[in-house]
Amino acid sequence: MTIKEAFPLFQTLALACTLIASLWLCSPARASDITEFDLRPQPQPLSTRSKLQQFTDRASDLAVSAMGMIGIHYKYGGNNPENGLDCSGLVRYVFKDAWGVNVPRTAAELSRSGEKIDKQDLQPGDLVFYNTLRRSFSHVGIYLGDNKFIHAPSTGGKVRIESMDLSYWKSRFNGARRINDPEPDSDNHQ
Repeated sequence: MTIKEAFPLFQTLALACTLIASLWLCSPARASDITEFDLRPQPQPLSTRSKLQQFTDRASDLAVSAMGMIGIHYKYGGNNPENGLDCSGLVRYVFKDAWGVNVPRTAAELSRSGEKIDKQDLQPGDLVFYNTLRRSFSHVGIYLGDNKFIHAPSTGGKVRIESMDLSYWKSRFNGARRINDPEPDSDNHQ
């Protein structure tokens, strides 16, 4: 294996380590982490912590599922890894695999789902949209953190991780959406 061939693998491994480390930092403290004991009852922001932990866990599930698709070949209209995936097919497959829900099938339909968010508020698991076909919201990927996203690029390509900082993607960015609390099997498009 040449250095050129190994570099994408190294990038993927580095991103995975970064994602795991960031999720670890968000994890709740364990009893072994406590050095002093205060026996007075302490107010617990349970609902806030629970929501944050639930969001972190769900985002982690999406990222892990998406990263498992790296190297799957692009196929226009593709819905599964065995036959190939297009950009929205990847998103749909990952959301079904990680969360057990169906999301809309096309990038344009996905751009109207969930909650609109600003670029500076992106969190792992959010959807990022691009104008790659001279029309808005013609391409979609899943944000992984650290200004990186995973997507199925185009004919002849394979599912891969890219930097949003590349001029190509910067100039084509259309917006982002967050799918917060999907309902299981809420949409049965096939």
